[in-house]
Amino acid sequence: MAIPDGLQAQRRLGPDWADWLDRLPRLVETLLREWELTVTGPPMHGFASIVVPVVVSNAPTTALADGGAAVLKIGFDGADDTAQEPLALQLWDGDGAVRMYRAAPARRAMLLERLGSENLNGEEDVQACEIVAGFYPRLHVPAPPRLRRLSDVLTGWLDDMAADAAAMPVPRRMVDQALSLGRDFAADPDCDGKVVHGDLHYENVLSADRAPWLVIDPQPMSGDPHYEPAPLLWNRWDEMDGYLRESIRRRLHTVVDVAGLDADRARDWVTVRMVVNAHWSVEDARRMHRPLDASERDWITRCVSIVKAVQD
Repeated sequence: MAIPDGLQAQRRLGPDWADWLDRLPRLVETLLREWELTVTGPPMHGFASIVVPVVVSNAPTTALADGGAAVLKIGFDGADDTAQEPLALQLWDGDGAVRMYRAAPARRAMLLERLGSENLNGEEDVQACEIVAGFYPRLHVPAPPRLRRLSDVLTGWLDDMAADAAAMPVPRRMVDQALSLGRDFAADPDCDGKVVHGDLHYENVLSADRAPWLVIDPQPMSGDPHYEPAPLLWNRWDEMDGYLRESIRRRLHTVVDVAGLDADRARDWVTVRMVVNAHWSVEDARRMHRPLDASERDWITRCVSIVKAVQD
């Protein structure tokens, strides 16, 4: 199977990605054979996964009839953030989220319900934020002990960022603020406890037959519901041109109001997440022994702009 060019471009991220992409065509073919799947269309992809539309010859569950439409999803096996995606989908069991029929976690492979092609990019941004926030009570169920904890993950992120603080093209006061807020969150018992999606934005909500919208692509942790809103602020960026501060604040306030979140806590999590995100770009460039490229500098500028907008 030919891997989409957009996914092949991730080779620039390092040898682990290149190795996975080299192995991916054979892995797809192996799973198609083992799970008795027939490809029905060209593969799609996300940032770190390939998604192949299929029909099933021998259904693994009564929820999917023989010959039923599904998708085979295989994720990058070098990423910790998606390793427990099958666990989250199993916990949600189709309540607000795509239904999982089968999984091979060691190979980062899942057979999933096939959803529609429309996402929330076609909805007005405030209405889209209301839809996303409406999913929070259904997704934020009690987390099982085996789900990785946000407090542990956050501590690692902060330690790495503190070591690089002087090299980050981010105002030092902003880095110090994110480190301080993050340390407080990591020490707070409420930092853990609920299943959080982690990357819930407009393109990770798709149209469906059994519901108007369903959630896909979790990066799950045992975490704090206030961690969730940030991705809604950095996506659909061009729509906010000329009204950046007002648009960012409107989106955040919409989610806070609909979901009943604490406004200050949600704002502080946005600050922490955006500065950590900026640091990841610095880490990527250093790992590849190169300077920051134009897209990474633009991304860091976006991160800084969001922090300023929610705090001004």
